[in-house]
Amino acid sequence: MMPHSQPVLFFSHGAPLTLLNAEQVAQWGRWGAAIERPKAALILSAHWQTKEPSLGQLGRHEQLIYDFSGFPKPLYQVQYPAPGAPWLAERLAELLGPITQTERRLDHGAWVPLVSFWPEAQVPLLQLSLPQMGDRALFEWGQRLAPLCGEGVVLVGSGAVTHNLAQLDYSAQIAEPQALAFDAWVAQALVQESPEDLLDWRQKAPLAQANHPSDEHFLPLLWAAGAAWGRKVSFPMEGFEFGNLSRRGVQWT
Repeated sequence: MMPHSQPVLFFSHGAPLTLLNAEQVAQWGRWGAAIERPKAALILSAHWQTKEPSLGQLGRHEQLIYDFSGFPKPLYQVQYPAPGAPWLAERLAELLGPITQTERRLDHGAWVPLVSFWPEAQVPLLQLSLPQMGDRALFEWGQRLAPLCGEGVVLVGSGAVTHNLAQLDYSAQIAEPQALAFDAWVAQALVQESPEDLLDWRQKAPLAQANHPSDEHFLPLLWAAGAAWGRKVSFPMEGFEFGNLSRRGVQWT
């Protein structure tokens, strides 16, 4: 029997503090519980940038990277011992050609949402780096990985729809207008039949530079959209925190 075709996901992964917010943890958990358990997940995080594509460790994820500072001590004690997916690395080589293998552990862009999304840590994981390539090339690279969905693999891009750390306000109760406008524009671009507006986001999106002073948190969305374009899109999570950090999650089915 062929595996059920799995969705493509994009996580606005949020700050590590998410794990200390019971309401947000529950929201992530509801989204994860609604997805049929996959054979494996391939996750591309904004927090691992490389010149050429690379793969993280293949074995069980016994140790994590705590690539942040100044947060409460419990966040540096989180564990997520999910199984590895060495067979998926072999399949990627068939789809993409030779790819560098490393022993890099999961960074917080990957494990912070997954700890709540699949709290039992039973889904085999493989992390893929974010390589240096143009927006369209990254979208097309995602397209090359679309067959994995039919093989039981969930593809996950992890970044943020808006990401300007210099303007975070931890006491803010409402979202800033510039973040609201950009977030709404992205949602509209994702439901259109053509991806051209999304691919031209730097010129067409309102206040793109203000919402993304650097682009690494937006690029995983382009990769995921490439893998999924033409499928039905929905937004299982929405809203903001800290004034300008979108929590929008995207799912293509």
